[in-house]
Amino acid sequence: MMLSDAELDRYARQIILPAFGGAGQARLKAAHVAIIGAGGIGCPAITYLAAAGVSKLTIVDHDHVELSNLQRQPLFTDADVGSPKAKVAADAARRINPHVEAVNIAQRLDADNAEALLAGATLILDGCDNFETRLAVNRTAVALRIPLLSAAIGAFEGQVALYEGWRAGSPCYACLVGDDPDRPGTNCAEQGVMGALAGMIGAMAALEAVRALTGWGQPLTGKLAIVDMLDRRWREVAVAKDPECPICRG
Repeated sequence: MMLSDAELDRYARQIILPAFGGAGQARLKAAHVAIIGAGGIGCPAITYLAAAGVSKLTIVDHDHVELSNLQRQPLFTDADVGSPKAKVAADAARRINPHVEAVNIAQRLDADNAEALLAGATLILDGCDNFETRLAVNRTAVALRIPLLSAAIGAFEGQVALYEGWRAGSPCYACLVGDDPDRPGTNCAEQGVMGALAGMIGAMAALEAVRALTGWGQPLTGKLAIVDMLDRRWREVAVAKDPECPICRG
């Protein structure tokens, strides 16, 4: 992938990094990231992936902007209330970087359409807010052999992990949480969330996505990074592959 003079100027501060360089930037220019959810995690992730120069972003979200979103979803303003999140986020990504192709899909991802929506992606970044969608994304990521960068937040805690469940010894998301789409969960409306935490975890997800796409440093594969900002605690735990997992075993 050749970089234009304008792109070389735009990305100069990351190209100069020895571990990244022009080769890393070229990989981003060839990459396609599918982002599930343009919410608290999706907004900062979209911002930094667009700014970093990922060639194509496909943004999947069936929701519309609500006033209560504005506390933690800075791609949106009061003027956007009532508009489809996916469209507003895609428009914002193109404003951030005209070299990026941003596609908006304003529909709910489910088990029936997941493969059609995600096929062709280099990496999937899932920041949605329900288990049913997350499990559909995970099943599709394993079936299509696409790395899955999963991020979640709640109250003062956030977590990020990279799953490549089709690989021997590498877990999928279901190895951690099981594969029950009716598993009860909580969302931000029920338990609350600190707005800046969403920005922090969304940016962290974008950083790990760039790492996975370009190969610098140690990938987060098979590890769960957990941040508890109530007491400013950081830790990583290994996620074991479940030999009985119905999604990635065998």
